[in-house]
Amino acid sequence: MQSRHHDRFLYFREQSNTSNDYYISYVRPFVAIDSHTTVLEIGCGEGGNLLPFACLGCKVTGIDKDPERIRQAIMFFRESGKEGQFILSDFMSYPCPKMVSERFDVILVHDVIEHIQPSEKYSFFMHIHGFLKRDGIVFFGFPAWHNPFGGHQQISVGFASRLPFIHLLPNCIYKGLLYRSGASREQIDELMLIKQARMTIEQFDKLAMSTGYRIADRTLWLVNPHYKQKFNLSARRLWPLLSSLPYIRNYFTTSAFYILSDKLDSEKINYL
Repeated sequence: MQSRHHDRFLYFREQSNTSNDYYISYVRPFVAIDSHTTVLEIGCGEGGNLLPFACLGCKVTGIDKDPERIRQAIMFFRESGKEGQFILSDFMSYPCPKMVSERFDVILVHDVIEHIQPSEKYSFFMHIHGFLKRDGIVFFGFPAWHNPFGGHQQISVGFASRLPFIHLLPNCIYKGLLYRSGASREQIDELMLIKQARMTIEQFDKLAMSTGYRIADRTLWLVNPHYKQKFNLSARRLWPLLSSLPYIRNYFTTSAFYILSDKLDSEKINYL
């Protein structure tokens, strides 16, 4: 397990740097980023992704079900001299805004969808509609399941945390490797849940379109933009030809970026 998983302020700063260098520029062609912009991050953790938006004057809100992460987000924002609202709640249990004016221009969902179980993904996408302004956008970022570390095994310990593609092995072999590497029962259970919740590019495309979103942009990365912070590697997009090859592209995509816009008239959706 890398030191950043213990040093949460370091992780906060690394998130902030990546968001400033890549997320801001990625969403800017689709929505203004200024003092009139409202931003929500679902699964905000320590809030690092939101800090650059706050620095540009945006009104930022983060929601997360981990009380320690919310406490850290409040503390780190206070130390950074910026304002942000942080909500302790499971997003699916949190009510949609009653007023259209209380919805958001930008919704960030980064490294979250691959943790949501398949039976809950559809409802998750639909619930987002109720938080999004009619001309707003949703930014998704996630690792394609088949990439070398698409199973998040790097959060484990020992030799298994450094082995690529082992998450693609049958469950019994994968669990055995994690156990022999020194992973705790809790770590193994978490990684097996991620294995169940896997997300591929093709699954995401189908899910987005079936829940009433338009895919305004998709960018597949051979070298994840966040690797600049983690490994001092420059981000690199997947080659266009490889990006166009269904299924095969998943093995090379360390991060998939999406911009979704809302095709539904969310003011009339009954599920709100």
